[in-house]
Amino acid sequence: MGKRIIARARGKGGSQYRAPSHRYLGKVSYPPAKKVVGKRGLVRDIVHDPGRSAPVALVSFPWMKEDLLQIAPEGLHVGDEIKYGGEASVGNVLELKDIPIGVRIFGLETCPNSGPKLCRSSGSFATIMNKGDNKITVKFSSGKTRDFNARCRATIGVPGGGGKREKPWVKAGKRYYAMRARGKLYPRTSGVAMSPVDHPYGGKRKAPRPSGTVSRNAPPGAKVGSIAARRMGRKKGSKK
Repeated sequence: MGKRIIARARGKGGSQYRAPSHRYLGKVSYPPAKKVVGKRGLVRDIVHDPGRSAPVALVSFPWMKEDLLQIAPEGLHVGDEIKYGGEASVGNVLELKDIPIGVRIFGLETCPNSGPKLCRSSGSFATIMNKGDNKITVKFSSGKTRDFNARCRATIGVPGGGGKREKPWVKAGKRYYAMRARGKLYPRTSGVAMSPVDHPYGGKRKAPRPSGTVSRNAPPGAKVGSIAARRMGRKKGSKK
């Protein structure tokens, strides 16, 4: 009978492909800019979030009942204070116009008060390159540059846990549980290594060959192969 190929099984959904979001700590965010200008937050704890590669700091404020989640930079400790505005020291959250050129930042806002959107994974950072009247040029580690509104906020420093990718897995079991925490399938067998009954690419030929056409209105799990193709095969009379 065979089985569903991975693309169709993932599209259908199921516990194997569903990330356990009920175990995640929550959303990282910045408090409203108007409430925290010049104020400080206390780092109550630094914890691991199964849904993230970087550690998360629990920041408390006197006027808030619950702690705020923020990405913890390298060098931040429990009991430290995070200042919103002021000097450009590690952990502080400042507007881009107040950050000196050449300083490493992370947790950038794409627009004012949008919350941290960019450079949130462990070891990722950006650098302030140039300043204009109302635009700040930021360079990412990939080499790409982008202009941001001067009122966008960012955190000074580099997210913690930057060397975790250099550590080998050693055991397949450790990688299995790490992938399972994100809802990723592991181990994954390639299609050409299967038999023809289990996958369209399987068999001794060991070369991918196209599947049949599928409707554009097909569910995501069934969109495998040529999607809404107008025609198939070689054109008549073509020499190629």
